[in-house]
Amino acid sequence: MTTTKEKLLTADDLLELHSRGVRGELIRGVFCETMSTGRKHGLIVGKLAYTLGAVAYPQGLGSIMASDSGVLLEREPDTVREPDIAFFSVDTMPYGDDSEGYADVIPDLVVEIVSPSDSSQEVREKARMWLDFGVPLVWVGYPGSREVEVYTSGNSVITLTGSDVLDGGEVLPGFSCRVSEIFDI
Repeated sequence: MTTTKEKLLTADDLLELHSRGVRGELIRGVFCETMSTGRKHGLIVGKLAYTLGAVAYPQGLGSIMASDSGVLLEREPDTVREPDIAFFSVDTMPYGDDSEGYADVIPDLVVEIVSPSDSSQEVREKARMWLDFGVPLVWVGYPGSREVEVYTSGNSVITLTGSDVLDGGEVLPGFSCRVSEIFDI
């Protein structure tokens, strides 16, 4: 009996695929195709990225990256994930870094907005994965129920709804908005 070993891809291989219009992430070298998320998802992500940037940039706190940018989390085998939104403080990723390729530093905040094709379990596992890689704050937004789960590095999870206020805490000081505002598109 012979076995063949699947060729693991690298972050550079993934960039090449993206240049040819193939969308996906790498998990320990294995390509995982991602699907288009649709209009509603895009509107929510765009609005929230804009709102976060309106606090981060004028105060000189850091940079906002939106979907499809990719974060290189580990090498050999490579893992590249695509958060819907990532905030990098100036301490994490100084201004003026115009490097090509994926961000190779851990974000300070990751936002995942659940898309129609996501299961709650998959999204919660992804939130825990971000925490395991050292992201101190993760928000998971559920457009259907209009809720946001807030994950922190201490492994606590709180669920915010409606008029509850989501804030950036120590990670993004000065940011706050009502949960309902995130989903009002």
